[in-house]
Amino acid sequence: MRTRVALVAAAIALAGLTGCSDQDASTTTADVAARRSATALQAQLVRVIDKVGPSVVELRCGNALGSGIVFDDRGDVVTNAHVVGGAPSCTVRLSGGDTHPARVVGRDTGHDVAVVQLSGATPSPATFGATGNLRVGKVVLAMGNPLGLSSSVTQGIISSLNRNVAESSDVHLSALIQTSAAINPGNSGGALVDLSGQVVGIPTLTATDPEFGGAPANGIGFAIPSDVVQSVASSLIRSG
Repeated sequence: MRTRVALVAAAIALAGLTGCSDQDASTTTADVAARRSATALQAQLVRVIDKVGPSVVELRCGNALGSGIVFDDRGDVVTNAHVVGGAPSCTVRLSGGDTHPARVVGRDTGHDVAVVQLSGATPSPATFGATGNLRVGKVVLAMGNPLGLSSSVTQGIISSLNRNVAESSDVHLSALIQTSAAINPGNSGGALVDLSGQVVGIPTLTATDPEFGGAPANGIGFAIPSDVVQSVASSLIRSG
């Protein structure tokens, strides 16, 4: 009888050990899969930044500081009209640090889009994606020169689509992309990029909180959709 009890106890103990082993193996597999997924995302973010970074430039137009995106292989750079303001020309600093003069080709204040043309350099243009492919929740990167910090990148998601926002008392922008990627002064005119490395919009402004004296509302930024940017920029290049 003692022998039988001992054998039963040993079998139960062995079964318990076996169960723990299976659970540990399952947990380990899940951990490994999570690490691989995180590593893959990190690698993709680096690839996107390496791909798009050289096409994002810094603009100084009079006293205004902003960003721009190389639009084509002729040296045309697209940015915000409020970055260009009334200046006839700008200074453009490329991602590598070289600076070049640029003339203002044209501006459309109603859509807050402008084009300047570089002189002495034709950096590689960015690839623009279609706005129709956007979905709330997609991961995006905001690339530009916030506060003059060249080639800065922030990450977020697309928070909403088709937002209508008053940029000023005279300019009301429609169908904007809302994003949680941080947008700070100097980001205007830069690139909002998806994980395939396509520009899906141009960061333009950040929401402000009237209860705190008009301070920026963190995580609520807006960008002009790439479809609008491409259409207006192409028109400005053709006709000024």
